[in-house]
Amino acid sequence: MRSLTKAARYKPALITGGAVTAMAAAAGLLLAGCGASSEGVRKEGPAQTQSAAKASRAPSDSSSASATPPGGKVDAVKLIKSDPKVSDEIKKNLKPCVKDHYPIDVTYGQLTGSDRPDVVVNILTCGDSIGIGSYVYRPKGDSYENVFTAEQSPVYADIDRRDLQITKQVYGPGDAVCCASGEDVLVYHWSDGNFRETGRTHTDYGKVGNTSKVPSEGTEG
Repeated sequence: MRSLTKAARYKPALITGGAVTAMAAAAGLLLAGCGASSEGVRKEGPAQTQSAAKASRAPSDSSSASATPPGGKVDAVKLIKSDPKVSDEIKKNLKPCVKDHYPIDVTYGQLTGSDRPDVVVNILTCGDSIGIGSYVYRPKGDSYENVFTAEQSPVYADIDRRDLQITKQVYGPGDAVCCASGEDVLVYHWSDGNFRETGRTHTDYGKVGNTSKVPSEGTEG
């Protein structure tokens, strides 16, 4: 699935907009019914499902990221459900797809310059892996703090080298849920305690080869 988001300074920014409202509603229903990583980045999550946002991108070069989180992996479900910045709707609908397997992708890597790897968590739907929530957690003492949140579907966050990469679909009037008109890929870099947008690229699906760079909007949050 393609990803959607905006960044935050310790206070996450929730993304709003009318073009993907139908998709967000459908994603919520799918999740409620639920019961190949880049070099140097460790990923966990549903092996059989891959969101279209991830599938559409070439693997990122993340050799500068940590391959294995010291002390073992994070309990992402517990992290999400105990996070006051995660919406009640997401928490309520986060259920296993099969037995104790939750529709969550977890990536460990270096984003904020911490001594320990940061944690990127993406929550997906069970059926077709639509991204409905993306979060970045920064180590803080013995716990983690939420430094980035996006909760409007479709959304997916990933690590590209030491940058946060966000992909979001762009819907035009009359677009079906399955068929967005284009895609925006936004890149954020951690600087002075918050994520700052450093660039974005737009691809128009209706025009082959029509990929253009859009001026950065700077810091949000």
